[in-house]
Amino acid sequence: MPNANVKSLTETTREKLKDAVSQIEPFLNNNALLQLAGDDAGEETQLFYKGLLSDLRHLLVFSEVSVEKLGVLLRRPNFDIEYAERVLYEAYHQCVSAFYYPKNECYSEDGRYAYTGQDAIRFRFKPSRDSRDIILSVSKIYEELRDELAYYENDYMTQRRMQAQK
Repeated sequence: MPNANVKSLTETTREKLKDAVSQIEPFLNNNALLQLAGDDAGEETQLFYKGLLSDLRHLLVFSEVSVEKLGVLLRRPNFDIEYAERVLYEAYHQCVSAFYYPKNECYSEDGRYAYTGQDAIRFRFKPSRDSRDIILSVSKIYEELRDELAYYENDYMTQRRMQAQK
């Protein structure tokens, strides 16, 4: 990938992840398990919200770490292309993957809805309005990141292996 493209991709990735962090962090700070599930919630509801909050905390941490790494990279006097590609690879595999493949599987992407204009995110259990809104809001960010960083899913590692064999 040309150097100018890597730098601009690094900048846009950082901005998008900062935007996601700025949405997820207040949600986690303002919502507790009992508040989301309700006092008289059943075990299934409790498990759903425990999983959702856990997955969002992981996503927040991964995104914050990537924002920091990308920021350090952009503040350096000489832009390091190899390090940038590695950080973009990590951002894809940690942040985008954490969003689309959450450990607790409280939601998933149904690709059949992607081209219909409907939300492609399907929840395992009907969430509260706030929970639904935060997931759908950041899904747009992570979908853009997935599209922009798709190169780093396979091609980056293939390129690294080929360089190591030379």
